[in-house]
Amino acid sequence: MRREAIAPREDWKARVEALGFGFHTIDGQAYWREDACYVFDEAAVDTLEAATAELHGLCLEAVDRIVRTGRYADLGLDERAAQLIERSWFDRDPALYGRMDLSFDGHSPPKLLEYNADTPTSLFEASVVQWYWLEDVAPEADQFNSIHEKLIERWRAVGGGPRVHFAACYDNPEDATTCDYLLDTCMQAGHATEALDIESIGWSGKAFIDLADRPIDRLFKLYPWEWLMSEAFSQHIPASGTRWIEPPWKMLLSNKAILPLLWEYFPNHPNLLPASRRREDVEGAVVEKPYWGREGEGIVVLDAHQRGSGSPFQIYQALAPLPVFDGRHALVGSWMIGDEPAGIGIREDDDRITRNTSCFVPHLFR
Repeated sequence: MRREAIAPREDWKARVEALGFGFHTIDGQAYWREDACYVFDEAAVDTLEAATAELHGLCLEAVDRIVRTGRYADLGLDERAAQLIERSWFDRDPALYGRMDLSFDGHSPPKLLEYNADTPTSLFEASVVQWYWLEDVAPEADQFNSIHEKLIERWRAVGGGPRVHFAACYDNPEDATTCDYLLDTCMQAGHATEALDIESIGWSGKAFIDLADRPIDRLFKLYPWEWLMSEAFSQHIPASGTRWIEPPWKMLLSNKAILPLLWEYFPNHPNLLPASRRREDVEGAVVEKPYWGREGEGIVVLDAHQRGSGSPFQIYQALAPLPVFDGRHALVGSWMIGDEPAGIGIREDDDRITRNTSCFVPHLFR
């Protein structure tokens, strides 16, 4: 794994905009960068793929243990959430996708930092934008990227009913692009679709409905479960009959409190890091993380002598510094589509914490 400086395509902005990628620049700063790329060899890609599959298996085993032993309080979840989780897990409600954030330097075993299992973004960039970049810049090379094909195939298993509805906060460009892309892959799988803003979902007294008063049978929602559960209409979820994508059992995996449970269930696993809800259980430097939060929100790095905030709903994970290339801290986002590893996207930053301002940089392997 290495970072190479390269010449950007002269008309790269027009090219990515033609794909529908409108947020390549955020607040005047580049989000999409192609003045560099990350280069892997085939062995490193094989390592990432195997580690992602292994971690996915561990996560599913952890969900099953939590459900069967009722350890919801360890994740800050109440009885309402527990009932939804249990029903969806035992009904085998299928999942669509997720993104594992890994620390990987190309040599040591990849380490799981967190699992964005409910509402992961940076999907369109990883699936489409960097693939077209590869075809223009290095058509003789390859890329760890079968996301698009696997999404279409997965929709054939996950979709169903008269139509699949897609809901997001459409005033957010990144959310809108991600949701529209997933809608397009669903259509390519042969399903009827309908998009609406999350605030436009109604309740008929018997079912959730769209703006045309049609019942919502299957709903992809790019809206976190913890936000959904705080909404007044969440009381109707159990009786609604709506099938959710992602399903309620993903509440367990998208919660960073899963990390201490993974370490408890699978201690010393080479792809896991020591983690606990108590600072004193993890020696040395740690990262303090809130149970819920995205894009680096609330994350603090503590040295070996710092005790942490002591706030509730925090976990402490052993520090696994991101590798640094040319002064940039690189994070590997490894995608799961259904139960299959499907590709990676690289985010990088001057800072060691990845945030929504961190850049996306394409990759290839030879």
